[in-house]
Amino acid sequence: MPTPRYLDKSGRSLPPEAEARRVARAVYEIKIKKDIRYEDHPAFAKKPDGTPLYNALTDKEIEDIEGIEDLPERATRGLIAEDYVLQIKRMADPLVASPVLPILEKYILGLKELELKMREDLTAIRKERKEKAGPSYNQSLDEQLNPIVFDYAKYSLPGALVVDRYTYRIILKRKYPQFIYWLAMPFFSPMPREVLEFYNQSKLMAKNITLDRYPVGTGPFVMKSFNPNMEIILEANKNYHEDRYPESGEPGDEAAGFLADSGKRLPFIRRAVYKLEKEAIPRWNKFLQGYYDNSGISSESFDQAVTFGAAGRPEITSFIRDKGIKLQTSVMPTTYYAGFNMLDDVVGGYSVSKQKLRQAITIAINYEEYLEIFNNGRGMPAFSPLPPGIFGHIEGKEGINPFVYTWDSKKQVPHRRSLEYAKKLMIEAGYPAGRDSKGRPLEITFDNAWTGPGQADLIKWYIKKFKLLGIQLVNRTTDYNRFQEKMRGGNFQFFSWGWNADYPDPENFLFLLLGSNSKVRHKGENVANYMNPEFDRLFDIMENMDNSPKRLAIIKKMLRIAQKDSPWVWGYHPLSFGLYHKWVKNIKPNAMANNTLKYIRLDASTREQARKEWNKPRFLPVALFIIILGGIILFSITSMKRRKG
Repeated sequence: MPTPRYLDKSGRSLPPEAEARRVARAVYEIKIKKDIRYEDHPAFAKKPDGTPLYNALTDKEIEDIEGIEDLPERATRGLIAEDYVLQIKRMADPLVASPVLPILEKYILGLKELELKMREDLTAIRKERKEKAGPSYNQSLDEQLNPIVFDYAKYSLPGALVVDRYTYRIILKRKYPQFIYWLAMPFFSPMPREVLEFYNQSKLMAKNITLDRYPVGTGPFVMKSFNPNMEIILEANKNYHEDRYPESGEPGDEAAGFLADSGKRLPFIRRAVYKLEKEAIPRWNKFLQGYYDNSGISSESFDQAVTFGAAGRPEITSFIRDKGIKLQTSVMPTTYYAGFNMLDDVVGGYSVSKQKLRQAITIAINYEEYLEIFNNGRGMPAFSPLPPGIFGHIEGKEGINPFVYTWDSKKQVPHRRSLEYAKKLMIEAGYPAGRDSKGRPLEITFDNAWTGPGQADLIKWYIKKFKLLGIQLVNRTTDYNRFQEKMRGGNFQFFSWGWNADYPDPENFLFLLLGSNSKVRHKGENVANYMNPEFDRLFDIMENMDNSPKRLAIIKKMLRIAQKDSPWVWGYHPLSFGLYHKWVKNIKPNAMANNTLKYIRLDASTREQARKEWNKPRFLPVALFIIILGGIILFSITSMKRRKG
């Protein structure tokens, strides 16, 4: 793993534990293995003279091409450091939608300047094209037929440099320990120059043969078929480098059988098929018949699959256990929450009375009840933005939100404050029984995009909870695009949202409450538009710290500030349930990992045997049906003859 070198303003080395304020540069030198090759792909195919085979397709050649599979010649090449640097430059391309660019520009040296330069060049190119074409110029049509393509090699980026064929260097402007997680994300995947040149052909674009539909990589699997309306098929990459199953793991892994394949070559499976099933019940039945190897659990099938034991822990039912099916559960690194627009005159603001209004509503919206009614108990109420497994999440009495919960010392569990306490807060907030000083009922609008089946019951539940405090919740369901517009413009009071971890660090959740990340003012992910100067100050200190007791102490202060202000109704962290047949091996939930497919092993003979046993033809019902049908036909014929006679 790359270990950063820290430098001060004078270029002198600093120790790894140096404070962020002293670090002027963080240098990551990354070495890649020499035996890694890309999958076979038409982009690498060449003519005898060494030029690309498919980079200048004619109108006649493109006629019979409907997908990448219609280009038969394939080749490969080795992975090199230049591929990574090219991808980092590509993030600054104004023609490439890169949602993380505003974040990375704060860290990677020169990335912001590169983006501005490329935008400037794009404007100049478009201006020149328009002037040449005259008044009738159609920019959209022109760029569709003649795509604008940047030559990234002509642009310098001091924060991303090729050191040698298998080494590249990334330079950050500040200390940022979380950057190691970014390197494992898709935004930093290598991008071969040949692949970009291949896909930048307008003729291929017109056929919908694009990079996002037919990606090119060095991983254990390749995209064989991409039909999202029916199925997606992955096949093992024959060029995949030598990769072995881990020989060690976490405590308990060996006892659970997770190390039985230690040292074996990966991947195990040769083909993975993902089928689209539009209805939950048929998919569930096919899983029970053994035609699907794994399954989630819908609300309709939950009682058939899961029961809760005496300790409240989920267990599979005897019906599922008898089939040898295993249950895996894990708390997701996700927070679903509702929130208030802190810019709103009614529900926003930072006075004591505004705080108490939001606290009262937070108490009344009982997420324990929500989880039982709508999630079959699959989840745990949230006390803060941080889910379990993220540094800063605290279990037990110390971790509760004291403005919403008390601690039951006898049972050692949190207890939601009473509705009477919430009504008392309403009085202190100036809204006794939900009415203002002039006796007018308090109305709050609820914006959402919940248009799917079953969502109406959920909306009614929220309305009912607000009504307990005398508040009239006015539902404003819209389509998703309109909902997004309202969020961006601040035209809302109460909303529902969620966030899934990009990487396992508290910064990735706490930034959702950072003032400079406000949705309305800064186009960020702080949808509540929460702005507390002390929270922001502590965030700036905490953001670039390594995990330590000092960092934890700062996080605790931040959480208490946010809990008191209550910009969110803290919601819940979902619990993932997965069912797997006995022939599926090496399943260990990890919501942060995207490479677990290569570890899965299937016992195909056991699967085939189970399918035969569970799906034996039933001749008796068919025979009875034929006999009954024959009797009906015979009776009809006999009746007709009698009438004729």
